Amino acid sequence: MATATLTSKGQITVPAAVREALGVDAGDRVEFVEIAPGRYEFIAATRSVTALKGMFGKSRKPVSIKEMNAAIARRGASAK
Repeated sequence: MATATLTSKGQITVPAAVREALGVDAGDRVEFVEIAPGRYEFIAATRSVTALKGMFGKSRKPVSIKEMNAAIARRGASAK
């Protein structure tokens, strides 16, 4: 099991074995995702946003910018 110590500034050094397993290096972003009260997952946030392309498949019906803006305006008006 890899362990680390929290400094007085709230910093930790991620052990080399963990960095290698996650494929992260200096300057890379990581996320702390709460999975239960007091329990977090440490996730490498190294994927490009373009990696998300196609995640939900093709849309069934194309939507115009005008239709998107109208939907946003309706939602904004109902939130007030």
